[in-house]
This record gives sequence, structure tokens and C-alpha cells, in this order.
Amino acid sequence: MTFMKRIYILTVTLLLALAPLAAQDVSRQESRKAKLEREIELLDRQIAQNASKSSSLLASLELVRKNIENRKALVRESDREIRRYNDSLYLKQLHINRLKARVDTLTAHYSRLVMSAYKNRDARVWYMYILASDDLGQAYRRFGYFKNLSSKMKEEAQKIRAMKEELEGERARLAQMKKDAEKVKAQRVKELESLRKDETASANMVAQLKKDRKKYENQLKAKKKEVEALNREIKRIIEEAMKQKGKPSSGSTGPAKDDPAAIALSAEFSKNKGKLPWPVNGSIVGKFGKQFHPVFKNLQLPANNGVDIAVAKGAEVKAVFDGVVKQVFVMPGYNQCVLVQHGKNYFTFYCKLGSAKVKAGNRVSTGDVIGSVETQSGANSFHFELWKDNVPQNPENWLR
Repeated sequence: MTFMKRIYILTVTLLLALAPLAAQDVSRQESRKAKLEREIELLDRQIAQNASKSSSLLASLELVRKNIENRKALVRESDREIRRYNDSLYLKQLHINRLKARVDTLTAHYSRLVMSAYKNRDARVWYMYILASDDLGQAYRRFGYFKNLSSKMKEEAQKIRAMKEELEGERARLAQMKKDAEKVKAQRVKELESLRKDETASANMVAQLKKDRKKYENQLKAKKKEVEALNREIKRIIEEAMKQKGKPSSGSTGPAKDDPAAIALSAEFSKNKGKLPWPVNGSIVGKFGKQFHPVFKNLQLPANNGVDIAVAKGAEVKAVFDGVVKQVFVMPGYNQCVLVQHGKNYFTFYCKLGSAKVKAGNRVSTGDVIGSVETQSGANSFHFELWKDNVPQNPENWLR
């Protein structure tokens, strides 16, 4: 066995062993890419709407910068996909070369069979060749050779036809792979162009913000007041719920503190950390915790006890887990808000709703519609919070 043949066999064996892992990786990559494409499409719509309706340049900047982040991630995914195509094309060409060499070998062997049959086409020659054998065994072997020559030729011809069909099929698949690879490369070029446009838009917004710093500082002060008011109200509601003891009264909207069922539900909620469904489809544009202004780096933004998600207009919001609606209230800058209590000490908040489909006292199950998002100041944004007792949690650590 030649060195190159051993290398080929080793390569094929290794590829077969890694094939299931490669398939899983491709599946995950396609899933990530599809998610990024959906988010970019959504953000593109939001940015277009904000261009004519939004009164907050900072909100528009957040959308554009999130889109830039997504586009860069999509370009990286495309680069990985292109590398995967290049590897696959190389291996496919290697396989085609191997098949072609095999076809050439079979064809040469078949040619020798045909030539042998032609030379021995005269039955008298066959007869004399057999009679000239040194012994009976040799005569029998020569007789068997002539007898099977015809069937051997047919068998080899069938092998060649099958191998040529396989070769043509592989060449067709190679051609399709090349087309798919070119398509991905074209998409990457298009995405890079969109990325450059977003970066230009971002730079223009930054320049505008710097020009009108005083105006946007005043907007931030107003926003800070809205955030602080929401935080106070949420904290008040939670503290009130935690003070409940004994059995719930007839007018109670939540489970009692020491209710065994409530304790069990809280334990179940805790087990689902990192597995809870998202309340709405969208892209996070406002992170949890303390953040600084993207332009004025020494200016701290209002602390965020949850996450802000850019969504489609009128998007439905769903409960992330079983629970009881504790309260429905309205807050400036946040429109309608719904608080759901999950057992003893877990709470989720759904804000910026135009309409709530539930009221205090309603029991909800995972996936039940809470309400729908309403456009505010030209933006479609949903605010979500998750608390354990009186401590806000980062929702991204809980949602899958």
C-alpha cells in the first residue's frame, strides 16, 4: 500500500468518525445564523420607524449599535461557514479524484479483457490452447478462464457504469456546493456593506449627541425619574407580598408565605434557572445592571433592574412560568405593567404593554399571553424584570 493511499484511508476514517460531531456543529451554526438574521430584520424595522418617529436619539443609537453587534456576529458566522465549505470542497474534490482514478483502473482492466477476448475469438484457437496444457489441472483452469471471460467482462462493465454514475453524482454535488459557497460569500459582502452603513449612522448619531449634550442630559434625567419610580413601585409590591403570612384571605391575589404549594412552586421555578422561555421574541438592547452612556463615558445611565427588548409592533408577551397575577398597574414611561408571583419568593414583571390580557388574581401558566407591546415614542420596546424576594436578578441568567 502506497504512502498516499494510507493517508487517504486515514483521512476518510477520521472524517467518518467526526461526521456526527460536524453535523451537530453545522446545525448549531445554522441556528445561530438564523437567530441573528431574525434579530437584524427586526432591528432594521425598528431603526426605520425610529428615524421618523422616535424622540430619543439615544434609543435609536442603542438599536443601531445592537444591529452593528449582530451584523459583526453574522459576518463571523459567514466566515465560519465559508471555511466549512472550503474544507468540504477540498474533501469532495479529493474523493472525486479517487473515484476517477478507480474508474481509469477499471477501464484499463476492462480494455485488457476485451483485447484478450478479441485475440481468442476463434474457437479453434481456444481448443488448441486447452489441448496444449501441461496437465489436466492447467487445462481445466484454461477452460474455466475462457468460459468465464464473457461474464467477467459484463461484470466489469457494470462496475464501470456504476462508478461513472457515482462520479457524475459527486461532480454534480461539488458544483452545487460551489454555488452555495458563492452565495454565502455574496451574502457576506452584502452584510459588510450594511455594517458599514450602520457604523456611519452610529457615528452621525454620536456627533449629534455631542452637539446637543445638554438636551440629551435632560432626557436622561427624566428617564432616571421614571426608572426610580418604577423601582420603588416594584419594591413596594414585593415587600407587601412578602409580608403575607398564614393562609391567604378571601381577597388575596397571591399565595400565602408559608403555603406548601407556594414553597413547592418556588422550588420548581428555581430548578428552571437558565431554562425559562423568553417572554417575547426580540433582541436585547438594554442590559441588566449599571451602564454608562455610550457617548459620554463618565455619565452613568439609570440602573436597569431588568432587560429591555426590541420587539415587533404589537408583539405578544407571554408568562415565563406558572404563577398568580399579583397586580396590574400603569407607570409613566412604562405604560401598563403586570406583576406575576411564582410561589413563595419569585416575581416577574412585564412592562410597556398597551393592553393587559390578565387582571389581579388570575392564575397563569407558562406560555399564557399576558398582553401586547405598545409603540411608545416611535419605539417598540418591552421591559422585563425577574426578582427573588427583594433582589433583582439578571434575566439573561434565567432565560434559555
